[in-house]
Amino acid sequence: MKKLIFITLSMFLIYPPAYSQDVDQIMKDRKEIARMTKSELDARASKSARKEAKKYERDGWQVAPGQLPLERQLDRTYRMQYELDDNFLPKYILSEAMSIGETYDAAKLQAMELAKLNLAGQMQSQIVALVENEVRNSQLPQEDAVSATQTIMGSRNEIAQSIGRVITVVECYRVKSGKNKEVRVQIACPSDMAMQSAKSAIREELQRDGERLSEKLDSMLGL
Repeated sequence: MKKLIFITLSMFLIYPPAYSQDVDQIMKDRKEIARMTKSELDARASKSARKEAKKYERDGWQVAPGQLPLERQLDRTYRMQYELDDNFLPKYILSEAMSIGETYDAAKLQAMELAKLNLAGQMQSQIVALVENEVRNSQLPQEDAVSATQTIMGSRNEIAQSIGRVITVVECYRVKSGKNKEVRVQIACPSDMAMQSAKSAIREELQRDGERLSEKLDSMLGL
């Protein structure tokens, strides 16, 4: 059951599920997590981090001098994944990416950019789900929804640039053929901050498409 809870959280923490039974199960699992004491969650996170760190090391991942050991980095990741707000929603959005470069710094920079783009993609999915919900509730005409969705799905770069500062929770590397470095990073951003940045970036794009649609979506986006 413990393993099931963690898998469910990691798969569905951010993306809106497709079926109502998924929503019910996710909320049930989140409430069970919320009922656990801090010491119980810390123990679970530490156990998962130890197991994951061993897998990383078997695959050749290591940390640069001055970085925290892998186990401690992963422990922080698991703790963040367990943090929920009063509505049983995740406090943080996490995103991971890898990149290969001739130098460590070049590979890290590219991995960070890819991780931000992945995070932006998660925000896109959330906002598209809001639009679809408005259509189901007959608050937004289908043709406006199509136009808004096209704008949202075309604004990933703008969202990534608007997110700003993120927390690097995992940073490690391994040496590839030709002595190239493969860097792996995982970043986190407070959910409310990420959503606000994404909404603001999308609103600017919508305004370029026309004031009428922008005004219609202002209340829906909470701006």
